[in-house]
This record gives sequence, C-alpha cells and structure tokens, in this order.
Amino acid sequence: MNKKLSINDIANELHVAKSTVSFILNGKAKEKRITDELAEKVLKFCEEKGYKPNQLAKSLSTGKTKMICLMVEKISDYFFSHIAFHLEALAYKNGYKIIYCSTENDPEKTRELINLLRARYVDGYIITPPVGIEAEIKGLINDNLPVVLFDRYLPNVSTDYVGLDNYKGTFDGVEYLVKTHAKKIALVTLDSVQSQMTERHAGYIAALKQHRLKPVILKVPFANDTETNAGQCAQFIKDNPGIDAIIFATNYLALSGIKAINELGLNIPGDISVIAFDDHDVFNIYNPSISAIAQPLDEMAKQLFKTLLDKLENRVRLKDVSRIIIQPDLILRGSTK
Repeated sequence: MNKKLSINDIANELHVAKSTVSFILNGKAKEKRITDELAEKVLKFCEEKGYKPNQLAKSLSTGKTKMICLMVEKISDYFFSHIAFHLEALAYKNGYKIIYCSTENDPEKTRELINLLRARYVDGYIITPPVGIEAEIKGLINDNLPVVLFDRYLPNVSTDYVGLDNYKGTFDGVEYLVKTHAKKIALVTLDSVQSQMTERHAGYIAALKQHRLKPVILKVPFANDTETNAGQCAQFIKDNPGIDAIIFATNYLALSGIKAINELGLNIPGDISVIAFDDHDVFNIYNPSISAIAQPLDEMAKQLFKTLLDKLENRVRLKDVSRIIIQPDLILRGSTK
C-alpha cells in the first residue's frame, strides 16, 4: 500500500519549509507574503499527487473544522428537511459541511447532542431549541461559538435569531377568513410554550378580538401521533357545532385535521374552510388544494447561513446580536372560499 503523502513529504520534495507548505494549503500565502509562483507550484504538486489533507491536523492547526451543526426538532419534517436542503447547498458552496440531528423536542437529548458535537469541535450551530436548554446555549456562546436560533427562540438567551413573523401569519389568516364571512373560526395548535406557537396563538386572538369574534381553540400534545390528532380534531368539531373555518398551527396538524373533516363527512370549503400554517407539497394535490401560511424557506435558509457565516468568518463580532424576522406568504387555494 502506498504511503499517504504528508506536508513533510511535500516540503522535502519541493525543498521548501514545512510551514510554507502549511500556509499555502490553508490559504494564507498572501498574508505570509509567499510569492504567487511558489504558491502555484505547491498547489499544482498537491493536485498532481492527489494530496488529501488530514482534517484533524488541519483543524488543530487552524482552529476550524469547517463543520456546522443543524439541530432541529425533527429532520424528517417537511419544513426542517427543506431548510436543511437549502442550507447544505449554501454550506458546500462556501467550503463547509453540515451535521444534522433531531432533538425530538427533548431537552435531555438536546444536551447530549450538544456535548457530543462540542467534542467534535463543530465551528457553529443552527438550532431550533426546545425549552429547557438555556444553560447549554449560553455555554456555547460563552465559549465563543456562534449560535443562531431559528423557528423559535429562548427569551432569556441573547443570541442571533432568524424566524418568521408568526403573529402576522395567523392574524392575516383570520382577516382573510373574516372577509369570506366566516363567523366561527377555530385554531388547532400544539399545547406548547414555544415562542412560535405562542406568537401564532397571539395573532389569532388579536384578529378575532378586532372583529369581536370568540376564540375556539384545540390544543393537542406534541407527542400525539397522526391518528390521535385526527381523533381529537373530529371530537373537537363535534363539540363545537357551527365551526366554519379552521386554522391549523402546523402542516402536520392540518393533515390530521383534514382527515378528521373528511371522516365526519363534511365538505371543504363548503362546510369548513381550512388554512394550514406552513406549506407542504401534498397540499397542491389534495382536492380541494389547501391554503397555507407559507414560510419562504429559501430566504430563511439564506438568512440563517449568512448570519452564521458572518460570525464564522469574523465579519461580525460574536457579541453583536441580530434578529431577522421574515414575512409569511398567505397562499390561497381551494380550501378557502
């Protein structure tokens, strides 16, 4: 088996200092005033010989692993998987790789993941945090590791945040339903104190108050499966006769709710208009197609990556905190009158 080429081998072969080779391979030729001719000679030699740098050694030398962690509630979820897709493309383009993991909204699992990733010397973190990991996030920040929270934030943690105007999303949804003469507009949401859920709830309440309508709310546990949510939605509709519109606070709650409406023999939108928070590919193929309060996924991913990259590349000071709020899109389809 051929011996793997090392920086020392390159230096000996080209009769230059080992440190010079290291500087060139780490992109510091200009900074160290190494001539373009020598830098080109070293890089060409490495390319011809198929030299692959030892990433661990390189990270110890530069202090960077070029690895980013994306830690979300559930990577298989439509919203999170699409954010991951866009982020991975942006990271690769800029010379970074992404490690994905799911917290399942479990604080203990999140703590274990953060400890594991710390040991892998990850450069930066993009996290949708469950409640209860404030100390761990603060610990990352105190160790000068850039952290960007998204989708939801922790009120007592000062760090970068990229999220949606959730309040406006449900407010606008109710406003539209009122214009279609809906009188009994319900909200099906999670029994959660996460910021994005409380904001969606607040937007719904504010819009109803403006039109002097009474709230009708179902809160379901996060741990419920699809069938359980469908059953609870069906019972909720039976217990509240006259509901003529429902806003579902997540796309997966909407999927369960649509199942319940169909099983009750009700017509969408004839009997009940439906709006889902967060769009989904399948909403276009339902009959009727489902209206949605959509998050601009591409824009959100761009803002997330730019915010983190600015810290990683020292373009922005670590202590300077930004808060970027992206506006939702109300996409009207066949499920609303």
